[in-house]
Amino acid sequence: MRRSRQEEIDRSIARRADIEMLYDQPYEDAKRIRVTGPFTVETLSPHRAIALPEAAPRSPQTGNRDFVSIVLENLRAAGVQNTMKKERIKFERLDPFPGSAIQAVGEYEEKDGTRRRVAICIGPEHGTVGPDLIREAAKEAVQGIGFAVLIVAGFAFDPHVSEEAKRYGELVVLPTRINADLALGDEFLKKTGSANLFMVFGEPDLAVRKAAGGKLTVEVRGLDIYDPTTGVVRSHTTDEIACWFVDTDYNGESFFVRHAYFCGADLPYEKLKRALRAEVDEAAWEALYSTKSRPFDQPKSGKIAVKVINHYGDEVLKVYECG
Repeated sequence: MRRSRQEEIDRSIARRADIEMLYDQPYEDAKRIRVTGPFTVETLSPHRAIALPEAAPRSPQTGNRDFVSIVLENLRAAGVQNTMKKERIKFERLDPFPGSAIQAVGEYEEKDGTRRRVAICIGPEHGTVGPDLIREAAKEAVQGIGFAVLIVAGFAFDPHVSEEAKRYGELVVLPTRINADLALGDEFLKKTGSANLFMVFGEPDLAVRKAAGGKLTVEVRGLDIYDPTTGVVRSHTTDEIACWFVDTDYNGESFFVRHAYFCGADLPYEKLKRALRAEVDEAAWEALYSTKSRPFDQPKSGKIAVKVINHYGDEVLKVYECG
């Protein structure tokens, strides 16, 4: 009934609407330098995706292979990387598993020869991984002889996932971001390679403090990064962070960049000047190149959100209640 009604609406629109030609290939002008306007971040919306009653059509890029098979095939080849070059999980075996929230199980070896059993949970192909999926996968991972590590792979994560991942004691839960290149199909991957397809991003160390006049400030102090080769979490400086944004009045649905700051030890100011082929106001840059935000008013929504992005483009969103 709904489908026939929708088809009727589509036919009505087609009969009466003006035709407009849309182009997805803009003209290139090498003489112009593209500079962003107001900062925006493209991302999947941080809300749960409700499954449709009918099977979704297969992506033309993936052909007849299902999404889980594609992810597992690339996991075997690429492993799981954190932000450090030599710290990667290389699976000795990775086999499909007929679980409800866990799709594969395997093993890998740490530097000291310790073998770790690992469970793999794969999030939705089109949607966001939320705390509920983490919870169900963790329950399954601790049954029987259990697993040492649970890898939850997804294209995007709900901001509450990082807190949920800390709740399972000895079970190490690693939210692992799948590079968007994987959704573009094998032909694209052949050109770009399999490096950094699966990334474990560190947990940002943030502090929200009260300032004069009842205002608030946010300070980013570094990243806590899990080393999969040793099983140890180590603190790193802000050098691993490329930029970070603050939504000073987060509504729980859309992230608006109201403050933007840059970090990193790799001379970003010099790179910016070279990219723009122009001088950049050094005083203005100093205001942006900071690990501490400018003071801002208490949020009307009662919440703020901080988005931290590393040099690979991976991002983590943290939400704070402000009373």
